[in-house]
Amino acid sequence: MAAIENFDNIYLDLSKEGGKCRFAESGLGWKPTTGGEPFTLQGSDISGAQWSRAAKGYEIKILLRNSNIVQLDGFQQEDFERLTKLFKNWYSATLENKEHSLRGWNWGKAEFGKAELTFNVQNRPAFEIPYSEISNTNLAGRNEIAVEFGKGKKASAGKDQMVEMRFYIPGTTTRKEAEGGDAGSDADEEEKNAVTLFYDTLIEKAEIGETAGDTIATFLDVLHLTPRGRFDIDMYDTSFRLRGKTYDYKIQYEAIKKFMVLPKPDDLHCLLVIGLDPPLRQGQTRYPFLVMQFKQDEEVTLDLNLPEEELNGKYKDKLRAHYEDPLHQVVALIFKGLANKKISAPAKGFQTHRQQFGIKCSIKASEGFLYCLEKAFMFVPKPATYISYEQTQSITFSRVGGAVSALSTFDITVHGKNGAGTHQFSNINREDLKALEDFFQEKGLRVKNEIDEDANMLAAAMRDNEIASSDEEVVGPKADRGSADEDEESVDEDFHADTDSDVAEEYDSNHESDGSGSGESDVDNQVDDDEDEDMKDEEEEERPKKKKKTG
Repeated sequence: MAAIENFDNIYLDLSKEGGKCRFAESGLGWKPTTGGEPFTLQGSDISGAQWSRAAKGYEIKILLRNSNIVQLDGFQQEDFERLTKLFKNWYSATLENKEHSLRGWNWGKAEFGKAELTFNVQNRPAFEIPYSEISNTNLAGRNEIAVEFGKGKKASAGKDQMVEMRFYIPGTTTRKEAEGGDAGSDADEEEKNAVTLFYDTLIEKAEIGETAGDTIATFLDVLHLTPRGRFDIDMYDTSFRLRGKTYDYKIQYEAIKKFMVLPKPDDLHCLLVIGLDPPLRQGQTRYPFLVMQFKQDEEVTLDLNLPEEELNGKYKDKLRAHYEDPLHQVVALIFKGLANKKISAPAKGFQTHRQQFGIKCSIKASEGFLYCLEKAFMFVPKPATYISYEQTQSITFSRVGGAVSALSTFDITVHGKNGAGTHQFSNINREDLKALEDFFQEKGLRVKNEIDEDANMLAAAMRDNEIASSDEEVVGPKADRGSADEDEESVDEDFHADTDSDVAEEYDSNHESDGSGSGESDVDNQVDDDEDEDMKDEEEEERPKKKKKTG
């Protein structure tokens, strides 16, 4: 056997481009065809290997001693014999031929291996999920668990990516059964809810939740406006964790793109807004911003769980060993130190007519507060909307509707560049118009004020209405009075001639038909009152006939 075996058009860990793979007695290496960083692996690190059908031909899944996995895809079926001898002679490992289940069933048995979660159908693997690719997991229902992906090196391998998978796990089980019988003899044999045991095991295997001793700081029962609920915040060296009653999230600090501290106009609360990319996911809902709310007068005393040498080295001038300040300031400062992100605040060049930074307004039916930052707009709490000034083409002040009451408020429409769409903020106090207009012009933004134009048009329309109404008062009544006088004279003649007799006849006819005397019932009186309009119509029809009789 040659000292080196070469294979072309091999793809490493779902890479977008192929490369050359070279096996030697000391180990193996892979280098992309177009150039780039090569990958090498020592033979002593290989603990096993599996051969199976894959996307681009046949794949070798190499199991490492540190529980990681390396995938090499693109081999041909005739390469199996060469590779079997190669792994046995050079790496003392067996290349196992693994056949996958092709039945397409969505029910089976999940087993926890050393490096991956395997979903088996009739004792054959339908698919495997490496623990290194699992970014988070949540209990999504009574018997349902959600598993989120996107943490590992395969996350950016292709344009399309599966980001979440859900498992329905009913009944009860033991930890030994959940791990496929590989658990030690000291494993907890007590039966538990199967979905809860699956959740706890996956967190441990995928290293999603660190132990309490690794926590640098913890804040309990923090109110979140987006997503809604109360969460405990555990802060670690490279990530932080939100622990709620239903959902549990682990978020890397590198996912934090923006961090803002925004005082609410009530002078009682302060909002901490964290912008995330990729956004937080809760089922089909995406949350690109976390919005936390704190009381401004709530104090906290906190000692960080960090050794002194680490504070003086890695976190020098970033964190303090002891904090005794308002809670929102402590949380903001620790996030700033651990995530190494700049804290943004409202621009000092703008305040409302009540000397506040937040402008009360609404997006459609959602009420909230609009903040003017140094480089962007920020609307909170829901839907949290961030619009940078650089992506703003123009701003229009307008008054929706035409009612006089609408003069007390106005709307702002922000037009984005390059087809970015528009955002409308409604019901802003009219007294803040001048300050906003001055601030936008100071930032160099194009502003169009349609409110003054509407006011001028309204004033002109009101003047036209006043002129028209004054003409009617002078000209109209004279003609009407002449015709009214003639009508009054004719009505007076008819009234004096026939009114008395008409009333008497109607009363007599009612009296005769009812057959009642002075003791008429209340019910009859009520019916007569209800039919008063009909009686009047009958009188009008009978009057001409009576005139002819008397004539």
